[in-house]
This record gives sequence, structure tokens and C-alpha cells, in this order.
Amino acid sequence: MDVVVTGASGFIASALLPALRAAGHHPIRAVRGRTSEPDCISWDPLAGTIDASALEGVPAVVHLAGAGIGDKRWTDERKALILESRTVSTRLLATTLAGLARPPKVLVSSSAIGYYGSRGDEILTETSAPGDEFVSDVCLRWEAAAKFVTNTDIRLAIIRTGLVLGKDGGVLKRLLTPFRLGLGGKIGSGKQWMSWISLVDEVKAIIYALENSDLSGPVNLTAPNPVTNSEFTKTLGAVLNRPTFLPTPTAPLKAIYGSELVNHLLLEGQRVIPERLQSTATGANGFVFTHPTLEGALRSLLLSQ
Repeated sequence: MDVVVTGASGFIASALLPALRAAGHHPIRAVRGRTSEPDCISWDPLAGTIDASALEGVPAVVHLAGAGIGDKRWTDERKALILESRTVSTRLLATTLAGLARPPKVLVSSSAIGYYGSRGDEILTETSAPGDEFVSDVCLRWEAAAKFVTNTDIRLAIIRTGLVLGKDGGVLKRLLTPFRLGLGGKIGSGKQWMSWISLVDEVKAIIYALENSDLSGPVNLTAPNPVTNSEFTKTLGAVLNRPTFLPTPTAPLKAIYGSELVNHLLLEGQRVIPERLQSTATGANGFVFTHPTLEGALRSLLLSQ
């Protein structure tokens, strides 16, 4: 089926597009500004424009657009961009889809496990309450914007994604150089939880959400075995055959990115379980993780040819 994908140049979408083709679907990229490229539609979320006619009759949409949350220091301007790039684009897309004569059957819309806030060792599922921090508020508003399709026949699946591990992007790409040099180490106490998912399983789960008509509402996209930062550090060091004795100093990171960003993204965490995906694993067409454990994921990502 035809699948429109926003955020099509991003880390996750770059892997999703070929996977959709391999699964027999026809991806259509939503690109900013006017375009005459094949398999593309135009939109400009901040200008409030979208080619609604090109969306008529399209069976499915995957919404992945949004400014990077860990790329730059969280100034007031950056925080406003992080929020608006998600809520404005999502509201424009959802209201447009809801107003179509022939709307899609499904919208898979992004969110993040930052929804839950920093909760220590508490096990978090899709029914857990939201946190009360900046990223939690962003996720709440982000998800609320997608719900403009709620009173239509469009099935809405909201994917709350964890730390996506792929060697060509995301957090793992940033860690590889210091770890390969033997300079990798735990951050802070090392007790903070890291709820991760391999890029392979992230993409697989998005396609699963598209194809599974029973899946709606929030869905945690994390592996079933979250680890602490200390466990993550030891496992990555072991896979790369490098020492991990030296802790990572946080002062330089705070000088570059600011204390708020570093505290939230590196020194705090969430212990998230993909309860809804796991509940389907026993069925004939249920979801099965390719990489349920961190060591297996890292060995597949970093050591396979």
C-alpha cells in the first residue's frame, strides 16, 4: 500500500523507506517546499501548508518529523523549536487527514519515552502516567495534536520510541569513537535506566503498527530488556573489546549542551517495557523482536559484515 512518511530524511525514516519497499509497500516522502520529484508530496508545517489533494486516498501515514532533541543546548529558543516542530506539524497533518473525503486507514505518529519523565527504577508501561518535566510536556502536547483524528475512522497508533541504536546515527554513533579509543565509561552513577531498541526493531515495529489493525493508542517502542547505563557501558566495551574503567566526565558535556539537557538525557532515565508489543508475541502474526538483548543487538550492528 502507499505510505506517506514525514521526516523522511531523518535517521529512522532513512531505514524505514527501504524496509517499506522490501515489505511490498510504496513509500511517499513528504518534503518541505514545492517539489516535482516522483513519490513526494510537499508541505511546510511552520507555514501551515500541505498538499491535501495528494493525501486523498492514501491508505497510511507515518509521521516522524521533529527537530532533534539532543543536538543543541536547550535555550529558550531551542526548546520552543523542539515543541513547535512537533506540535505544529502534527496538528497540521492530523487536521488535514481528518478533513479528507478519503482519509487514510491508519496514522502512525511519533512520540517518545520521555513522556514518562525520570522515574528511577519504576517499571513503566503504556498505562503509566506522564512525568512533569520539559520533555514530558512536549510529548503530552505532541500526542494531543495527533488526536485530532480521534473522532474519524482513522486508526491512530502513537509510538513512544526509546533510544534507537544504529551504527550510522543516534546515540550509538556518538559513543563509538570514544569507546573504540578505550575512553568510554559510565555516566554519573551508572544506575540510570536506558530503554533502547535496535534500528532494525524500530523499523519492524513501525511497519507492524501500520499492518496490525488491532494496534491503536500508545505503543512503547523499546526492547523488552532495558539496561542501566553501567550495564550498557560494560556491554558495549565487551563487544568492542575495549576497557571501560574511566567514567565519562559530565562537566565538559554540560559546558557544551547545558545542565538541563545533560541531566535529562544522560543522567536520568526510564525503565520502559513494551507491554503492548509483547502481548502480541504469542499470536500467529505477533511481534517478535529481532534483538531482544543488548549484547545481541550490538554484536549484530557492529560486528556483522
